[in-house]
Amino acid sequence: MILIAIVLGCIIGALIGINMPMISYTYSGYLAIAIIAALDSVFGGIASTLNKNFDLKIFVSGFFGNAILSILLTYLGQKLNVDIYLAAIVVFVGRMFNNLAIIRRYYLEKWSKKTEKKEEKENKKATEEEA
Repeated sequence: MILIAIVLGCIIGALIGINMPMISYTYSGYLAIAIIAALDSVFGGIASTLNKNFDLKIFVSGFFGNAILSILLTYLGQKLNVDIYLAAIVVFVGRMFNNLAIIRRYYLEKWSKKTEKKEEKENKKATEEEA
């Protein structure tokens, strides 16, 4: 189900990207930080789904809340002539790496258990053939 949503999202994103005009340099910083915030929410959603504690309300509020907050931080930083958006990037990218580590560990454990079961079956089959 998640794989279908990812593929569908990529196709829609590609179609929109082909047909949209280029984003001006003035707004590219805002868009970049909003995308990083949204990706953080997506990785968090995937990790919480694997941990079986996903809540759609939390995901949607985090998705839009993080994106809006990061855009506001970028705007405030530009008005103050301080790169405040870097703090948001550090936090969001750090959380993305943590969530990616959770996802990676989940699938590595799943793969390890699968290979262990396969080896146990082969060992059991070999001992039955010897007897």
